[in-house]
Amino acid sequence: MTKYLLKRLLHGLISVVIVVAIVMILVYSLMSREVIFARDGTFTKRSNNDREIYKYTQWEKFGYLDYVPYSEYMQQLAKDGEIDEETRAAAVSIAKEADNDPEIVKEYVEKFTEYYEGKGYTVVRLDPVMLTKTKLDVGGRQQLFAYKDYPLFRRLWTYFTGILKVDDVNYVEDDIEDRGLTFTLHDPIYGGDKFSPAIIGNGTKHKYLLYFDSNFPYLHQNLLTVNLGLSYSVNNGVDVFDTMTQSQGAYVTSTITYPTGLTEEAAYDLHTATYAPGSRDSSPMFSDRFTDDYTNVSLHRANMSKTGYSFVIGIISVVMAYLLSMPLGILMARNKDKLVDKIGTLYIVFILAVPSLAYIFLFKALGGLAGLPTTFMMEGETWLMYVLPIISLALPSIANLMKWLRRYMIDQMNSDYVKFARSGGLSEGEIFSKHILKNAAIPIVHGIPASVLGALVGAIITERVYLVPGAGNLLTTAINNYDNGVIVGLTLFYAMLSILSIILGDILMAMVDPRISFSTKAR
Repeated sequence: MTKYLLKRLLHGLISVVIVVAIVMILVYSLMSREVIFARDGTFTKRSNNDREIYKYTQWEKFGYLDYVPYSEYMQQLAKDGEIDEETRAAAVSIAKEADNDPEIVKEYVEKFTEYYEGKGYTVVRLDPVMLTKTKLDVGGRQQLFAYKDYPLFRRLWTYFTGILKVDDVNYVEDDIEDRGLTFTLHDPIYGGDKFSPAIIGNGTKHKYLLYFDSNFPYLHQNLLTVNLGLSYSVNNGVDVFDTMTQSQGAYVTSTITYPTGLTEEAAYDLHTATYAPGSRDSSPMFSDRFTDDYTNVSLHRANMSKTGYSFVIGIISVVMAYLLSMPLGILMARNKDKLVDKIGTLYIVFILAVPSLAYIFLFKALGGLAGLPTTFMMEGETWLMYVLPIISLALPSIANLMKWLRRYMIDQMNSDYVKFARSGGLSEGEIFSKHILKNAAIPIVHGIPASVLGALVGAIITERVYLVPGAGNLLTTAINNYDNGVIVGLTLFYAMLSILSIILGDILMAMVDPRISFSTKAR
């Protein structure tokens, strides 16, 4: 069993890498990179060389290439101590024409070109765009830069090696005192008088690496973070994983005591504090509240995350589907070709034949007539808002499970072992409960993990129709906005869920039927 699971897991991980690679090829190579500017208002406002530079900076941000302006190269030389600030200032500004560059500029432009061309980069010098012989046009200033497209294997390696990040005390590059970890039984956020263990870092990215609070699941950690990829349009600057798991809705304020002792009503979650270099010196707001540069904090919100809403609606619909479909499917099989079987078949044909969008709108209209909320609103949220989305999700699952359970049971009813059991004197009830149902349920059981884990993904159409703030339409929104980071991150997430659901399904099927073995024995 263990050998089989490891083999299955290995094959699954290889499949995940292949799927992510294919998606990366599609979005980064086969699709024109110009499409990311289709809805970019900043791009349309720029002109001439400024527009060209903006394109390369955005392409670098979206993960297409590595872009290095000449000015950045000179700054790095100064930072590394290879040149002084006076030399950098004298050599950083190129002339309108290359032939007119001062000697010191020519020297470093030649070094810049030689260095980056030697690394496979393309060096580009944009001549100025003139409005008149002596006046530059808007955005027409001369530019010098180097760029290089990311190869697929490098992109894959960088992506997969960066998925899991472990925080450590060497994250902060600044010279700070008392770099290290501190364990306390009394979290300072609670005033130090309440038993609340926490591990606090100094030099780490996060101030709190492990802590307790009153929110489920009560124990939280920032030591290990998941990075699926940054969003640049769906949720600008936020990782895909955080987009799916962060709470939503209105801010929730409470009385907060800051490290300096200042107390106020605010929505800040001090447990999420991350390091922001020089922040205390930049604003009195930070210096009055914090004793160090761990000032970047998130906010408490009143409602669940996108994944939370999708999972609650999805898991209830899954439970409802299995609770209703199992007895109905059994009833249809035991009364084959009778009235109850015909009514059930009519329902199955209706649900599976009619487009899902059509019957979802039908149920929405009927629910509205019955007085149920037809749109989801986080403000003033009530349990009635969940009714129509859950029903819309459960009904097709009920029909599908009824169909397959009826089919499996009828197949089992015609098996030789059933005829043998009848001849042996077993009652029909014993045959159905001990033999037919048990064998027919095996393939149904295999789909339970996929149904449960699939609830995390959400339902695109249902969530759009009822305006559920879930994860269902996240992928379609990312595709419409050409947000490559979100597309790749969600692809990885969905692929991992698929592999996990298959493995769990195999394990569950083996638990239900002892005859199933995943180990091979020599004969």
